[in-house]
Amino acid sequence: MASDIQNYANQRIVEVLASKLRRRQVVGSRNAAIETTLVLRQVVSKARFSNIDQLVDIIRSVGRRLVEAQPKEHTVGNTVRKVLHHIREEYHTAVEGTAAATKKEDFSISRFVSQGQPRKQNIPVPKSEERTTTLRENDPDDPDSFAKGLKPVLMEAIQDVLDELETVYDNVSKNARDHIHSDEIVLTIGHSKTVEAFLKSAAHYRNYTVIVAESSPSYSGHEMARSLSSSNISTFLVPDSSIYALMSRVNKVILGAHAILANGGMFALTGSLLAASAAHAHSTPVVVCAGQFKLTPLWNLYHEYGALDFSDPSSVLGFEEGDLVDKVDVINPYFDYVRPELVDVYITNDGDHPPSSVYRLIKESYDDDDHEL
Repeated sequence: MASDIQNYANQRIVEVLASKLRRRQVVGSRNAAIETTLVLRQVVSKARFSNIDQLVDIIRSVGRRLVEAQPKEHTVGNTVRKVLHHIREEYHTAVEGTAAATKKEDFSISRFVSQGQPRKQNIPVPKSEERTTTLRENDPDDPDSFAKGLKPVLMEAIQDVLDELETVYDNVSKNARDHIHSDEIVLTIGHSKTVEAFLKSAAHYRNYTVIVAESSPSYSGHEMARSLSSSNISTFLVPDSSIYALMSRVNKVILGAHAILANGGMFALTGSLLAASAAHAHSTPVVVCAGQFKLTPLWNLYHEYGALDFSDPSSVLGFEEGDLVDKVDVINPYFDYVRPELVDVYITNDGDHPPSSVYRLIKESYDDDDHEL
């Protein structure tokens, strides 16, 4: 009965987030990743499992449900893969610690947990409070002993993922002054919170000018221009049609990313392909600011157009246009696919990387078994 209640509680938590994702009530890649991490933390805290494979199956099933709800929000699947990667690492560390327990009588899982958390001060555990439970999988006498022993360190692993997401803007921006120099003219398009934080960080050390393309038809560049201007950054707002004409005066193009693909390309806000292509024609460097949680193990070599997400076409061509609406097919993509050869460098919360290194970063961030959830 208790297990049924726990399963129902977990299912309800997952379905609430799935509904929000389906209705696009969770806006932004980072917000989607944080919400996913919080749900996974609740699921793991309530889950019952007697071995690591059962836990992995539980997390994968949650991941599949969330990805199905909004397959175009790639950070949801990326976050599930990241959590699985951290959990496996902590499990293997815990197993090694348990093996050592057979040689040392005073070892306990609680002491192992207290010693294995780098952010907490190591406090000796009084013998009266020590738990002598070791990690025993599939124990018929106490099927919950494995979960009870491992959950504290799993919570810490999930917290590591959450901490990375919460500090991503600061970590991406920490070396901004090394990339932007005084008196430079920088062009960006639309509104990216990561790029906004990056530009504001550089403004503490450099005086430079930003040209913001408005990114029609969303016109999110208006919000970006207001935010930068309020921080005393010299800012100009221009229509997208002016990008190519202005590119000869631009020193650097700085873009955000919705998802970074395994081939080094990316999905980015509509208009980013225009800006990157113009920059390529003028040999202007293209810099992309994005957290590593946007790395996704997908390739986009043959389905550039079909992989994109689309919005309401009426914002491009209204129905009041009459006969013209019946004669044309109108598309309004949320994102552009930008090929890897149009990007010079990705600036992430873990350093700077060329597009050719993205595949290696993905290998380090996720386990091969989790590429398909």
